[in-house]
Amino acid sequence: MIVVYHDVGGAHSTAAAANMHINKLPMDRIPTKEELLKMPTFDKITKTDMGHLIYIGDDEHKNKVYTLARQYKPDLVIPAIKDMYSILEPNMDELMIVDTMPTVNLLMKIGGFSSRRLHWVSFGRPIVVKGTQQAYMDIVNIVKGVKNNLKNYIKSNS
Repeated sequence: MIVVYHDVGGAHSTAAAANMHINKLPMDRIPTKEELLKMPTFDKITKTDMGHLIYIGDDEHKNKVYTLARQYKPDLVIPAIKDMYSILEPNMDELMIVDTMPTVNLLMKIGGFSSRRLHWVSFGRPIVVKGTQQAYMDIVNIVKGVKNNLKNYIKSNS
């Protein structure tokens, strides 16, 4: 199975979701600033990363987990990924594409824009960290839902 977490910038909610999915971030508590900042992609996505799948790791069931910065074009990017996957792998049940945008709050938008777009990292990064911590349990709920769906899929196919 392949899991792709996506949002506009691919640097915050997706990074948190993908890393908790592969058990590199806790799901039972809000991480510290240091835990968030040590993630390889948290607030580090660049313009050249946009539109590319970024491999984060494998989960405990060997599912491959990726993130995607798809800007404001989910209606173009997501169908293209699905079409390419269906060409390469006829079983579309093996692909999960998960939108983390519903968890993104105002602090994440302001901090992310400041840090990633304006390159005001020292100003934006503390704001986006705070916003991510505030949204964290909502991100946990998305990941729990994904993991539950994966568990049910594995159970029904074994």
